[in-house]
Amino acid sequence: MANYRKKPVIIEAEQFNPTQLPWPLGVLVDPSSPTGYSIGTLENRASGHEVTPGDWIITGVKGEKYPCKQDIFEATYEKVNA
Repeated sequence: MANYRKKPVIIEAEQFNPTQLPWPLGVLVDPSSPTGYSIGTLENRASGHEVTPGDWIITGVKGEKYPCKQDIFEATYEKVNA
């Protein structure tokens, strides 16, 4: 098995807090989600992906939006001045 490193790509991200407006683009109220919130992703635009308060909403390299849990975000990303 080979090893790989993530390419150093600068991403946009904002943390979701349901009491703070405006919400990150794409986050919607979703009564069918256990948390009550979801966001459409490239893989799952129709039904959306569950978003939990405190998740980071990341804008990917193709402009797609997806949620990322706080601990994974902190282990994967660091803030940069761009």
